[in-house]
Amino acid sequence: MERVLSIRRWTRGEERAPHKPLLLLYALGRYQREGAAPIRYSAVERELERLLREFGPPRPSTMAYPFHHLTNDELLWQVETDEGPGSPGASAGRLRSSGARGRLHPELVAALDRDPSLVGRLTRALLTADFPPSLHEDICAETGLEPADGELPAAVLRRLPPRDPGFRLRVLEAYRFRCAFCDYDGWLGGRPVGLDAAHVRWRAYEGPDDPANGLSLCALHHRLFDRGVLGLTRDRTIVVSSAFRARSPVAARLVHDLAGRPVRSPDGGAECDPVHIDWHAAQVFRGPAIARAA
Repeated sequence: MERVLSIRRWTRGEERAPHKPLLLLYALGRYQREGAAPIRYSAVERELERLLREFGPPRPSTMAYPFHHLTNDELLWQVETDEGPGSPGASAGRLRSSGARGRLHPELVAALDRDPSLVGRLTRALLTADFPPSLHEDICAETGLEPADGELPAAVLRRLPPRDPGFRLRVLEAYRFRCAFCDYDGWLGGRPVGLDAAHVRWRAYEGPDDPANGLSLCALHHRLFDRGVLGLTRDRTIVVSSAFRARSPVAARLVHDLAGRPVRSPDGGAECDPVHIDWHAAQVFRGPAIARAA
């Protein structure tokens, strides 16, 4: 667990780089379905690139980088080519032309074979360390993994700030138990239902459990916010990604019609901090934004 969580990530300022975790999650999914068979880069390149487009940062990148560079992390990943052991480099073209094949390291495979619960624990650890909970189910669906339940491993808890159990209630109360984007305010049995306290800057990337980093969002708009379909400007206006396509009038009304609307203001003056808005705009939102709705 420590070895997987200690993988070296590319860093530059506050930019997120979940490339290696995504490759490991993909490889764990393949292990669950097919065992430890090698994964030919040219055969899975489209799947890996789609995974990066869906859940990686909104900047141009490629999964050729982790396919090569993960070999530098201790006893996790191996690459061989038609010429023999060793990766030909981080070029997608070279990985294709050399017949490069990656596989989980034999020591990791042996540990997975000994302990059937290890795949689930590693899955939960990788997801928690790099992604918000709203994306976990979607990533599992794309990688073929089963969503993991149960307690988080201690190795994960040590890497995250302690969760404030009062954060959700403080955020929902500040927004009067309404979605800050669409005013949804459903209740069931005297309790709000389908309403979340969303982090603007993700906890996995030092986002604090502070109302100034929170938004009360309905379940739909929370997921779209974390997927980069929806975002905010510094003047707290909603923006909608031009990459989003509404295929029905309902989808257009629920998403496109939000463009240009002001976010509901919270009580107590706990407006979203521009620093966290800037992080979301740079690391999550799939720009450019569409023009303001009529």
